[in-house]
Parts: sequence; structure tokens; C-alpha cells
Amino acid sequence: MEESNMTYYIHAAKFFLKSNTENGGYLEVTDEGKFGNYYPETDKPEGRIVDKGNQWIAPGLVDTHIHGLLGHDVMDNDWSAIQEMSEGLLKAGVTSWLPTTLTGSFDQLNAVCQTIGAHAGEETGAKIQGIYFEGPYFTTEHKGAQNPKYFKDPSVDEYKAWQASAKGLLKKIAIAPERAGAVDFTEKVTADGTVVALGHSSATFEQAKAAIEAGATVFTHTFNGMSGLNHRQPGMVGAAMYLQQVDDELICDGHHVRPEVAGSLIREKTPEHVALITDCMRAGMMPDGDYVLGEFPVYVKDGMARLKDGDSLAGSILKLDEAIKNVVDWNGVTPEDAVKMASYTAAKSCQVNDKCGSILPGRDADYLVLNPDMTLAETYLNGEQRYQA
Repeated sequence: MEESNMTYYIHAAKFFLKSNTENGGYLEVTDEGKFGNYYPETDKPEGRIVDKGNQWIAPGLVDTHIHGLLGHDVMDNDWSAIQEMSEGLLKAGVTSWLPTTLTGSFDQLNAVCQTIGAHAGEETGAKIQGIYFEGPYFTTEHKGAQNPKYFKDPSVDEYKAWQASAKGLLKKIAIAPERAGAVDFTEKVTADGTVVALGHSSATFEQAKAAIEAGATVFTHTFNGMSGLNHRQPGMVGAAMYLQQVDDELICDGHHVRPEVAGSLIREKTPEHVALITDCMRAGMMPDGDYVLGEFPVYVKDGMARLKDGDSLAGSILKLDEAIKNVVDWNGVTPEDAVKMASYTAAKSCQVNDKCGSILPGRDADYLVLNPDMTLAETYLNGEQRYQA
């Protein structure tokens, strides 16, 4: 543990700052657990220096799409389980997250909102920056591991009830743009400051575009659970690749999307608009075997979670620190761009980048120490070491 009551300066080989990457130098961490200023190598500050040698300093990662971890699922509606997940996430380099629901009944989802709304801020690990509703306004053809018995058309009244229960913490909701009322729902919900994402959908390019023009700004786990790209029918994938000022979630475990395809999307959209996510389910950080996702039996083997019935992928067991290493190992992006997609871009995609995702003076000193091979060495929260590999 670093002494939290004393200002210190990190000396390291690289710093991934918000606007640029610096070689060498010193980053101030104040006695209040906030970032201070960065000083170049030639301007060594007076005070306590913590030397990280050839290692790199990155902002803490932001997992904006995660259902479960360590045998727990957000849908279990158990605050102690969410607290355990928040602690476990520090081992994946995640310092902020959005607990993510699955499709369920109105009452199930409302209960999750009430629980997180009542307790958010009490978690002692990765910080809850909001709730992400993945569903229930989806399309059966691309249900994935979501339960179609709860699918329905979007309702602004339901959204308002959930948001009230969540005390304003419902930050993002994913819908299928071809559902009746999707455009009107998108206009009203985004006007309220909540992000609308598009996913689990058979929508045409035109239907997706209509929802984007109404205010939707994110595609949910791009390529997975959506109508594909055809040269005459661009579909959801075509919309995700072509439309501007839109952020695309991407699962980079090597199973959900081939590395070449992931690289193509990143090259087309740029790291500014690709948010690395895990879509991790309860088997994350757990041994292979049998699990449940929502109400469906799942088996985990060879780094994949699959439905027992039908064999489709059922979320992932990916950790976000693995995702940033993967995209670099696939020769798709630079280390700083990999970090950016899992911190700044992820936070921006959920409109929580005023709280997390960047190293800036005055922000909570939530940061990582990375090895030059992109493996995680340490995680710091509020300037204090909370995990060491």
C-alpha cells in the first residue's frame, strides 16, 4: 500500500495521458488521492518519488458492459455480490464499471435498479459509474443468450420507473431499432441524458440510421447479435462501420470477433470510437464447468462460454486487461490506442468520461502500472495500491 496521506510522484518509462503519450517524467499523486501535474524528465520535482523503472502508467480501465464475475451475476440482485465483483475487477485493471443487466421482467430489472440505486458509492473496489440495461427491447432472431419471453417494444414509462428506482444511475439502455416506437423512445431517453445503444437486432441499415439520427450513439458488441454486412444490405454492421460520431463496443477475446475483423473495425472507426468491453458473465475468473446466464444453462471451456442448448456464445469470460493486450498482440493498434479504447473511449461511450477514463489533474488517481508486454503489474485506486500481480 502507498501511504495515502502523503503526496508522491510516479517516475516511469511512459505515461498515457489524455492528449498524448509522454516518455519518462513524473506524475504527481496528491495526499488526497487525486492526480496532480505531469512533469517532464528534465523537471524533477522535490518530494517522494515512486520509481516504476521501465513500466508504463495508464488510466484505470472502464468496463462498461459486464454482467458477472467470480460466480456472481448482476441479475442475482445481491449487493454483497456486486461488492465482490467490484473488488475482483481491480485484478483486471478495471477501476470503474457499469453493472450490466440481462433481459428480464419489469420487476426483476426494477429490483436491480433499487438495489444499486440504494447502495452505489459503498463499493470498495472498482467504482460504479452507472447501470447498463442490455435489453429487454430486443429481437428474437438475434437473441443470443437473452431470454425472448421478456422481449417487447420500448416503453418510456418503464424507463422512467427504472430510472427513478436507480436514483438516476441508469446510464445506458440497449434496444433493437426495428421495434415499434424505437425512434420515439430514443428521442425521449437521450433527451433525458441517457445513452441509447443498438443491439440484438435484425434491423436494416435504414432502421439503425433512423435510431442514430434520433440520438442513439452506441452499437452493442459490434458484429455479435446483429444483422451482418452485405454489399447490397449493409444491415446493423454496415451502420456501425459507416455512421459517424457513433461508438462501437467490441469484444476482443479472439472468439467473438476474429482479430482481422476487429482490426478492420478499429482502422475504419479509429480508437476514438471503438470501446473495448468484456461482456463477461459469472464464470469470469472462475474454473471451467457449468454455469447459468439469466435462466439458461451455460458451459465454459477453452476460453469460451456457450449455451448448452444451441451452442451460441453466452457472454465471455474475458478480462479487460486481457483485451488491451490482445489487440496489441494482434498487431492492430499501438499500446496507447489499446488503453484509450478501454478507458477514455469506453467512458465517453456511456457519458461518464467526466468522472473516469483519463489521467487529468484533480481526477481520482485511479491508475495502472503496465509492463511493456501489456500485462498488468499493479492497480491503484485513489492513489493507493489495491492489486499487485
